[in-house]
Amino acid sequence: MRATDDKLPIKMLADRLLVKIPEGDAERRSQGGILIPATAQMAKRLVWAEVVAKGQNVRAAEVGDLVLFGPEDRYEVEVQGCDYIMLRERDLHAVAAERIEASTGLYL
Repeated sequence: MRATDDKLPIKMLADRLLVKIPEGDAERRSQGGILIPATAQMAKRLVWAEVVAKGQNVRAAEVGDLVLFGPEDRYEVEVQGCDYIMLRERDLHAVAAERIEASTGLYL
């Protein structure tokens, strides 16, 4: 058994992505300025997160990209005191990155 202070490298497998939701996404403001707490229930609201690691079979996203996914599709994991979310590539709804051509006319 290894000591708990040893750090082991992590390799993401297959089509898995490790993402982190930005800290500021806990609470939101409406366009009218109303503060919406993180605990407020929204009807299947999708979430943006940043890719921090990816498996070798992931083709649509790169590390550093923002990805859109449904909160019910996620598994949470803690690595060195930080919370991350594990996803499969097929659970992604959209990818936002500088390298992507602007074909939809939508921007973040």
